[in-house]
Amino acid sequence: MRNVIVTGASRGLGLAIAERLVADGFRVVAVARRESDELQKAMAAANGALAFAPYDLSDIDGLGDFAARLKKEFGTPFGLVNNAGISSEGLLATMHNSQIEQMIRLNVTSPIILGKYVVRTMMAGGGGRIVNISSIIASTGYNGLAAYGASKAALVGFTKSLAREVGKLNITVNAVAPGFITTEMTASLGDEDRAKIAGRAALRRLAEPADVAGAVSYLLDERTKNVTGTVLTVDAGATA
Repeated sequence: MRNVIVTGASRGLGLAIAERLVADGFRVVAVARRESDELQKAMAAANGALAFAPYDLSDIDGLGDFAARLKKEFGTPFGLVNNAGISSEGLLATMHNSQIEQMIRLNVTSPIILGKYVVRTMMAGGGGRIVNISSIIASTGYNGLAAYGASKAALVGFTKSLAREVGKLNITVNAVAPGFITTEMTASLGDEDRAKIAGRAALRRLAEPADVAGAVSYLLDERTKNVTGTVLTVDAGATA
C-alpha cells in the first residue's frame, strides 16, 4: 500500500482529499496541529488506512526531524499533498506585518522545506508524486487577498521549477488551483456574496471539496505518470 502525506488534513479540503485517497487504496498520513472530531471519525471508518501525525507546520526548524519520523513510522512516502495554509483577508496597507509573515511561513516556506526533505526520501524510493494546493487567486487576484495571492503564486513557481529539478528521478510535481469552494473558508460569506461568486462561474455554482480531491487523486494516479509541472484548475469555470 502506497503512503501519501496530506498536510492540513484535520478538516475541510484536506480531510476531503485524505478520504478520497483512502478510498483509492492509498494509506494516508494526515498532518495537522490537532486531531479533529471529523478526522477521528474518518480514521475509525478507514480500517487503518488513515493515520494522524500531529505537527505545527509553522515550526520550520523541526521539519527535517518530522519528515524523518514519518518515514520511520510509515515508510517511504509515494505522495505529498501540500494543502495546509491560512488566509488573512484584509487590505495590505492595514495588515499587520506579523500576519503577513505567518501566512508566508505556512503557505510558502513550510511546503518548500517539507518538500525538500520528502523529495530526499522519494529519491531513495525510486520516485513519487507531489501535489501543491494553490488557488486561482494566484493568477486572477482578488481584493483584500494580496498577500494570500502572492503566497499561492509562489507555490506555482515552486511547482514548475521543482518539476524540472526532480523529473529525471521519476518524481512528478503538480499543483491544483481551486476557485472558491464550499468549505469553512467560504462559510463566513453571506448567501448573497456566495451567489455573486457562483454567478460569475461558467457552471453558475461553487466547486465542492470532493471536486478538488478528485483532481488530487487524478494527479497521483498511474494514468498521469507523464503529467508534471502543470496547474490543474478546479473552479466551476470561474476563470473560463
